Amino acid sequence: MKRIVIVGCGGAGKSTLARQLSEILHLPVIHLDKEFWQPGWEMRPKEEERKILEEVARQKEWIIDGNYQSTMQRRFEAADTIIFLDFSTLICLRRVIKRYFEYRGTTRPDMTEGCPEKLDWEFLSWIIGFRHSYRSIILKKIAQYGSHSKVLVFQRPQQVGQFLNDLEKNSTI
Repeated sequence: MKRIVIVGCGGAGKSTLARQLSEILHLPVIHLDKEFWQPGWEMRPKEEERKILEEVARQKEWIIDGNYQSTMQRRFEAADTIIFLDFSTLICLRRVIKRYFEYRGTTRPDMTEGCPEKLDWEFLSWIIGFRHSYRSIILKKIAQYGSHSKVLVFQRPQQVGQFLNDLEKNSTI
């Protein structure tokens, strides 16, 4: 695993998993939220996003976390491993609310400085509708563009924990 893409609903733990994998595998992490958002919660223009992604995708090693459907094809084509955190809506909502209280008024490490943690109806409704509206899109894009990759779909946090434990054991042998 040298080029890993992590996707999933907001609150699933994409950035946390990316950091944990980085510690075990010694790979650089690229948080798309940090790359694509500008201070004040302004999105970069799509052309800038594409250029950033192209630059990253050409590197030999990386872990990229984030959804951003417009960039999935390129990331999935470049990846050797795709991890989909396919967790329940309740788990994701609980984690987003916890994250809000942890970082309220500050910028979390995987986000652009100047984008303080917020929790609004638009974001909550995206999480609530994720499984119905976006899950099938992600699975379809994985099938279309990631067939050459190892695909890992985790439906429970315990599966991620076991995966990380196994990976850590194997990396120290």
